[in-house]
Amino acid sequence: MHKAGFVNIVGNPNVGKSTLMNQLVGEKISIATFKAQTTRHRIMGIVNKPNMQIVFSDTPGVLKPNYKMQEMMLAFSESALVDADILLYVTDVVENPEKNLDFLEKVREMKIPVLLLINKIDETDQQHLGDIVEKWHALLPNAEILPISAQNKFGIDMLMKRIEELLPESPAYFDKDQLTDKPAKFFVSEIIREKILRYYDKEIPYSVEVVVERFKEDEHHIHINAVIYVERDSQKGIIIGHQGAALKKVSSEARKSLEKFFGKAIYLETFVKVDKDWRNSQRELDHFGYNPQ
Repeated sequence: MHKAGFVNIVGNPNVGKSTLMNQLVGEKISIATFKAQTTRHRIMGIVNKPNMQIVFSDTPGVLKPNYKMQEMMLAFSESALVDADILLYVTDVVENPEKNLDFLEKVREMKIPVLLLINKIDETDQQHLGDIVEKWHALLPNAEILPISAQNKFGIDMLMKRIEELLPESPAYFDKDQLTDKPAKFFVSEIIREKILRYYDKEIPYSVEVVVERFKEDEHHIHINAVIYVERDSQKGIIIGHQGAALKKVSSEARKSLEKFFGKAIYLETFVKVDKDWRNSQRELDHFGYNPQ
């Protein structure tokens, strides 16, 4: 008997979905920073065992869209409700359970197993946790509630065991040696974007998109040319920094992470270009891969 299925992770921004995904998959597939809207796409991570294949899916945090890019991000999250065999709804100990009730309504109507994960339980006490469980049970009466701490790996083994029990019988959906549905270039863009999220303040990271224009690999090296797109000339100046210092630092940090990720020497060249108001342009969003299937 072989089991396989799609286990989709949804929830509001900043509750720890990407950290959870990385713990479950055992690889750093999703970028996890402390800024909201870190994940912009739906990213799959595949766990293969001899008699089982679990296809995990990390999605952008559910939010009320303010511009077209956020509309596309919400579409990625909603698409995860359509094809899930098991849904992991992630919340934490500080979030208001009644945030985004319209999305919760869709979750409540689902006929598949829903595991409600209360993350960051190391940041609260037993009594408060009991109150949170009660509130969530009233909102999602059919969900199975599991307290976890993704950061500290608490409850992850128990969660994995439960997923394996609930997984339907099915042949594998992907090759058994495949780790993700995304190409190598995607992870280059994500790693560079992660460094920008960590290094720059305020709205700069949210105005940035990274496109890999060249990815040439041989046995020991990878040559990469990447373009960092921003929306305004002033942002271009901030990304580059005085005498190019800021861009140099981001490129250096990205190169180190890329070498770790690919296990090869990396030659990375980065360029900065202005693409005015790309977050509201359907054409540009399509070009940058924001097109939920």
